[in-house]
This record gives sequence, C-alpha cells and structure tokens, in this order.
Amino acid sequence: MADEKKYFEYKGKPFIRRGDVLFYGDPKEKYIVKFTINSYTKVGEKEVADSVKVQLLQNTLGEKDRVIKQAERDGLFRAFDVGEYWLNEAFEAMKA
Repeated sequence: MADEKKYFEYKGKPFIRRGDVLFYGDPKEKYIVKFTINSYTKVGEKEVADSVKVQLLQNTLGEKDRVIKQAERDGLFRAFDVGEYWLNEAFEAMKA
C-alpha cells in the first residue's frame, strides 16, 4: 500500500504551502482557494505576511478561466477569512 501524504487540515480541508503560495481546499473538489503572499513585514524577530492576494479557483476549467473571484487583503488572517467565505459560498451555491 502506498503511503498517503498527510497535510495540515483546517475545518476538514487540506491547507498546503509551497513557498509564498498557499492552497486551501481539497484539490479533488470543484473549488479551491489560492493565497499568494506579496510582501512581508517584520514584527519583532519574525516576518509576517502583510499583503496577500486571495483567489477562488475552479478546478474544472482551463488555466486562464480558473479564477472566479480575486482580492487583496492586509495580512494572512484577513485573506483567509475572505477565502474561506468564498469557498463555503461556492459549495452552498452548488447545493441550491
């Protein structure tokens, strides 16, 4: 049996980071959220994301048609708040 790679999960959905790009959501589902950290600011000894682009992506379309919604937010927390809302909203619209 092949080992299945485990990722950090939040509210039952994978949260994957590759450098300054983070993905939230199951890549097998129709929608995922992509976060791109544009810049950092130093807070004490640590660097914290201060400008983040958030995008709701549709997995079933071609590359240039994938972005459904897009915004920029100050900080990862605010970006994640918007991204999670969009993801839940997209799945609720599918149920209707």
